[in-house]
Amino acid sequence: MTKETLFEELKKRHINIDETKLNQLFDLMYSTLETNKKFNLTAIKDEEAFIEKMLFDSAIALEYLDINDKNVIDVGTGAGFPGMVLHILEPGARVTLMDSTAKKIKYLMGYCSEKSLTQNVDFIADRAESRVIRNEMDYAFARAVAPLNILIELIVPMLKVGGTFVALKSVGYEQEILDSKTAMKRLGCRLHKVVEDYLPESNELRVMIHIVKEKDTLPKYPREYSEIKKLPL
Repeated sequence: MTKETLFEELKKRHINIDETKLNQLFDLMYSTLETNKKFNLTAIKDEEAFIEKMLFDSAIALEYLDINDKNVIDVGTGAGFPGMVLHILEPGARVTLMDSTAKKIKYLMGYCSEKSLTQNVDFIADRAESRVIRNEMDYAFARAVAPLNILIELIVPMLKVGGTFVALKSVGYEQEILDSKTAMKRLGCRLHKVVEDYLPESNELRVMIHIVKEKDTLPKYPREYSEIKKLPL
């Protein structure tokens, strides 16, 4: 995918993109690829593949969402995807980037400081089950982090009642939803909608599963990760 194609595809989906934001996305890509030579941030090293599978893939979550002036968290952000892309495209959103690897969060903090992108962004180097965020978020995102039933227990407690968890998935998502019925019931949330899209060049399936929190989370959730993994809901 080229820079021009990315711009056209996002415009086609009514995602708020302009030349300044496009250049910021590409600067983020170049920084990620350069830093990747020093320590592992992403397995994708080819620029055209990166544009499609990191930048575009992160941005399409915004086609059916308005996160402006909302509290948003990206759990397991890694090199900042989708969180940094959301932050660049919707600078009015209050975005928290969370990852258990302190080195990755340190990189993102340094990058945002260097590029004057520190307004409306926060950083947490901690595990999702740490309970440092609870009942605060309007939207939460997770991209290829864990099975859906595990993610629901980890992430839904971070949401306000009425908040939405957007799980970014691909092939096999139907079974993950079926396997998550108990988790949704225990965590007081429900499946709101499923949005399918395809990467324009590789034609790979991308799925955005929207789960809405309807009730306060019971105090016992989330459990310790060892217990979650051993006995998932």
